[in-house]
Amino acid sequence: MHQPAPAHRRGRTTAAGKEHQGMHVAVIGTGIMGGGVARTLLREGFDVTVWNRTRAKAEPLADDGARVVDTVAEAVADADVVVTVLFDGPAVLDVLREGGRAARSADGAPLWVQASTIGTAATAQVVDLARELDVPLVEAMMLGTKKPAETGALVMLAAGDPDLVARATPVLDAMGAKTVVAGTEVGQGTALKLAANAWIASITAATAQSLALTQALGLDPRLFLDAIAGGQSDSQYAHVKGATMIAGEYPAQFALDGIRKDIDLMREAADGTPVDTGLLEALAGLYGRASDRGHGGDDIAAVRTGFDA
Repeated sequence: MHQPAPAHRRGRTTAAGKEHQGMHVAVIGTGIMGGGVARTLLREGFDVTVWNRTRAKAEPLADDGARVVDTVAEAVADADVVVTVLFDGPAVLDVLREGGRAARSADGAPLWVQASTIGTAATAQVVDLARELDVPLVEAMMLGTKKPAETGALVMLAAGDPDLVARATPVLDAMGAKTVVAGTEVGQGTALKLAANAWIASITAATAQSLALTQALGLDPRLFLDAIAGGQSDSQYAHVKGATMIAGEYPAQFALDGIRKDIDLMREAADGTPVDTGLLEALAGLYGRASDRGHGGDDIAAVRTGFDA
């Protein structure tokens, strides 16, 4: 059985990013995560081209030094590496179909780094399409939210041919504080990302539940965070999300409808395995209730509203 390589930290580039001058990266998708990644790569000295289906969402990156283009084909034409940061499987397949055909006629097809959380079934389709188009492909799931994307502090969950992963290393190093290699097959990074996001969904909802209980029983909800502080059950994440929940303000770091989509992908991936999905079903209900109450575009901490009567 393949034993994944351990997590490892890599050296960062200088602020000037001189070691990356001349390396061209195309970022496909400039939402919360893609925009942050593009700015990080620019700051690290890469030449960056960006494309977004709605061009207006990509335009602000021009002020940071990115080249904004109208088509995927334009974006990948001169790229060394293409990073896809899109919402779902159909979007990734569409851009790979368009960009992969465009790149196939160029000398030295760019390396495609699939960084979108699209689940196991869609990832298998992406692998098949990349093989059909003769596009070199690895995956590098991003573990983290808006701020880590903007500061190059993501955890990258990589998988694929080791030589191709090595080829992607400068980009992964810039995007993340560390890289965990999940395996040698594209799809293993996706599996690890789903497991990690199940933890994120669970701990966020559990924090919301404890705060709701504390408040409902007549106590200041801050007392819950005080109670766990410094103990074995403490979590920095609970304090960060808990403070947002207590304030009742939910600026999106990780959109609630995004985690809902991921929970559906977890349930799909678990189908046919021995894993009981009871907790995932409960989480789907809680996040769904919060979304129905108008918080789909807010941060996942808005799951707190799912506990209100």
